[in-house]
Amino acid sequence: MSTNFIMKIKSVYPQLTKSERKVADFILTNAKEGLYLSITELAQACKVGDASVYRFCRSIGLKGYQEFKVRLSLSLNDDTSQDLNEKIEDGFKANANTILKRYTTALTETLMLMSEEHLLEIVQKIKQAECVYFFGLGNSGLTAIDARNKFNRITNKVQCVNDTHLQAMLANIMGEKDLIIFISYSGETQENIDIAKIAKNAGAKVACITRYEDSPLAQYADNLLLCGAYENPMHGGGIEVRISQMYVIDLIFQAYYLRNKEESTVANSKTTSAIVETLY
Repeated sequence: MSTNFIMKIKSVYPQLTKSERKVADFILTNAKEGLYLSITELAQACKVGDASVYRFCRSIGLKGYQEFKVRLSLSLNDDTSQDLNEKIEDGFKANANTILKRYTTALTETLMLMSEEHLLEIVQKIKQAECVYFFGLGNSGLTAIDARNKFNRITNKVQCVNDTHLQAMLANIMGEKDLIIFISYSGETQENIDIAKIAKNAGAKVACITRYEDSPLAQYADNLLLCGAYENPMHGGGIEVRISQMYVIDLIFQAYYLRNKEESTVANSKTTSAIVETLY
């Protein structure tokens, strides 16, 4: 680990509170493990509150937890700065197999974490809703767009909104017949959390696709589906995360299609015909 980063933590150690020292002690002895923990998971590992982790980050001169994770990743040496599953091998075939293993692992873990009960409840809520919104930001926003495009083949009540101002405006005027499905890897993006709170207060139903069950965003979700991929902060936007998210979306789509087969088949035929007519 980078000596500078260690010295930074040690230099402020005497000024840290008792709770903040617990965070410092954990990171100094479990850096690699800490790299992949959400703020809530790190707080639980240290037996402190989320606020103590945030204050620790501020005490060592950082803006917040995400910056801390990036700095922590940078501080690890070349052999450990990448997850073991992310190491690049020599030769095309070896490298191709390594990448394939990463994707396969992400899908397998996602299936293991899948809650059939929550998935079917989401499917039922999509059926009952007048409007269904997929909300996402950054790379999760791309997944939200893919989800919208997929569902638009069989229903016209699904929308995707990736602008936070529009999300907030819509959330304020939603009601009990509206459903928002948030897509967020960390579940810690403040904009998502604020909008989920607004939507819940307005009476809308909220579902979430995320990595972390105890994330702040997950606390506002009526139904939660977990994806299995881990993401190194230095390798943001990893395809395995998107693949795991799209796998969840596909499971929801297929379950909805099968439970509404007649109307979905008719709609799919119409939308497919519309696309075919635009092709040469």
